[in-house]
Amino acid sequence: MPITVSIVEDNEQLRETLARVLNRADGFECVGQHASAEAGLEGIPKERPNAVLMDINLPGMNGVECVRRLKQLLPQTQVVMLTAYEDTENIFSSLAAGASGYLLKRSKSAEILEALRDVQNGGSPMSTHIARKVVQSFQSSARPLAPATSPAAEPTEDLSPREQEVLDLLSQGFMYKEISDKLGISFETVRTYIRRIYEKLHVRTRTEAVAKVLRR
Repeated sequence: MPITVSIVEDNEQLRETLARVLNRADGFECVGQHASAEAGLEGIPKERPNAVLMDINLPGMNGVECVRRLKQLLPQTQVVMLTAYEDTENIFSSLAAGASGYLLKRSKSAEILEALRDVQNGGSPMSTHIARKVVQSFQSSARPLAPATSPAAEPTEDLSPREQEVLDLLSQGFMYKEISDKLGISFETVRTYIRRIYEKLHVRTRTEAVAKVLRR
């Protein structure tokens, strides 16, 4: 079955380009295009897509509020923000509203398709630049912990050397395909490693995994 996707984007040219990319890609189908949040909230519950590509700067209601309302209607539908905004306020507002990923509009078509596959497998895809901003935010807000009376177990101590290597690259913001190329392993092998990492760390997203690493 193809991954079905709806688009909420007020730029008609970009919206139609994204729809063409999806419909020409193997394993994808664009089931809806919407020029505003209001139109999306009306149409997407009928389309019931697997995923939504959502802009932030929309006429009327913004994309963050649209995500919040959409997730109440369709909690199983994954939302990936696709926007020009790269400030931490918009990033965290979107994630807090229920978005599963955050990409910049300058992302290549292959990266967008990879991100949509990723969210279907429980991932939390972000553009490399965005992921690094998230990491920097965690680092700047981290506070030193008081010395423990007894040694505490490291959250990543159960990971194999290869899993640790994958996690380190993940925390630096690399996409799955980039990790695959860098380590010389297949895309599916990367997915398997990341699934095991999430299980061992008891997390569900990249952001949670990175947070555990930074709080070691």
